[in-house]
Amino acid sequence: MSTSEQIIPHGHVLRYTLKERLTHWVAAVAYIYLLMTGLAFWSPWLFWVAVILGGAPVSRMLHPWAGLIFFAAVWNMYVMWAPQMKHTDVDKAWWKAVRYYSTNQDDKMPPAGRYNAGQKFLFWGFFWGSLLLLLSGVVMWSPQYFAWHSLIAMRIAVLVHASAALFTIGLFLIHIYMGVFAERGALSSVIHGDVSIAFAKRYHPGWYKEIVGQSSTPRK
Repeated sequence: MSTSEQIIPHGHVLRYTLKERLTHWVAAVAYIYLLMTGLAFWSPWLFWVAVILGGAPVSRMLHPWAGLIFFAAVWNMYVMWAPQMKHTDVDKAWWKAVRYYSTNQDDKMPPAGRYNAGQKFLFWGFFWGSLLLLLSGVVMWSPQYFAWHSLIAMRIAVLVHASAALFTIGLFLIHIYMGVFAERGALSSVIHGDVSIAFAKRYHPGWYKEIVGQSSTPRK
């Protein structure tokens, strides 16, 4: 985003464009559906979830397609955000001070940029997790195309799929914590797109300094 697109009236900053927000919510809705139907398939105790969502046949039919939608959204986020997710020295310092982040002692944290190290970890975790879910899901969806040692391939696919799913569930819970409790106002930013200058200064001071520095630069 350019500086002119970032700075908006009333002391707020545009954190996420409409495209970014739509992509995020497409991924979120698809993931929640995958989570619910996947848990229903995994445990008989949760089969009632599939019944609520239209029945087992419907859930079985829609689950793979929802997976494709989820991966498409994650891939779109990769294209948009991967250049901003590179690990830096500030990120190393952030991990060393993560105990202060968990207790909301933001003044003791290194000056994070637009994304802090934890958010970058979530990004890459979801990207690689969704890729494993896609590849293993394709084997499980169409086993007839994997005739060579199909039983072995299926067992490996089931193990990889379940492991990747559990990994992303953990990331999902951390994501909720970070968006709702660790950074007050982050949830609103993926709905309305903007955050207050105070939010940027408190949680992402490196990004705040970048915005202020760019906005104070005279236009040529």
